[in-house]
Amino acid sequence: MDAQSFLGIEAGAEEGHWLLPVDPSLTTPGQFLFGGCGIAAALVALEAASGRPTIWATAQYLAFAKTDSLVDYEVTLSKVGGHITQARAVGRVDDGEILTVNAALGGGVEQDGGVWVLPPAVPPPDECPPRRLPSMMDVSIFDRVETRVAIGAGFEEIGHVPPNPHTALWARVPGHLEPSAATLAIFGDYLTGAVSQALGIRSMARSLDNTLRIVQLEPSEWVLCDMHIHAVVDGYAQGLAHLWSESGTFLGTASQSMNVRPWRDLPGHRPR
Repeated sequence: MDAQSFLGIEAGAEEGHWLLPVDPSLTTPGQFLFGGCGIAAALVALEAASGRPTIWATAQYLAFAKTDSLVDYEVTLSKVGGHITQARAVGRVDDGEILTVNAALGGGVEQDGGVWVLPPAVPPPDECPPRRLPSMMDVSIFDRVETRVAIGAGFEEIGHVPPNPHTALWARVPGHLEPSAATLAIFGDYLTGAVSQALGIRSMARSLDNTLRIVQLEPSEWVLCDMHIHAVVDGYAQGLAHLWSESGTFLGTASQSMNVRPWRDLPGHRPR
């Protein structure tokens, strides 16, 4: 399965438009499109339109696309160069703008280089415990992506163990083995879950933006999301995730700013 099939996005009848039905399996427990799926769908459309792979992309989230709505992505190739295409995709539901994704796409040019960061020392996926979540998250993107805790506490342990701003998860989509920027965008948005670990209390973090930088793609059943929350101040969190293959290849980075609220402040919350 490739990312386009996983997301269910298809080219529309109008040139330059792509349509994404917001299936419940692409949403958050709040019943709106998961931000990582929103940027991932845009990257599928942008790569198809440009014929080039993603180098860098950033999404600004403006509003929620609710479950069962239809997101219409309008793709514009703003500047097509010899090696790089600068482009954007604007996602709308009806007449309302939901998200804007700006991206640079292009093939590599062989030259001297290197990687100067290292993956954390963690057990392999089969030696890490599954990440268990409340039943309220069953019908959501979290039910389609398998995750295992490599560094940090399980959901049920948050609030009972010391806070940790550095956590890591192994993530995979069973049966989806093709490497892509879109897949990494989905995994990178798991950074929102690291905020609770840093604060030591169960919190809801919602993405304001999401920036993905692709270093290289490599087939890997599992991807390690090495996540660092840098700060949570005045209700806003800032963080960065390094993305690694099982073999230790550096795949890229995902960073974002997030709006944070403790679960006890959310409407309808019942203490567990």
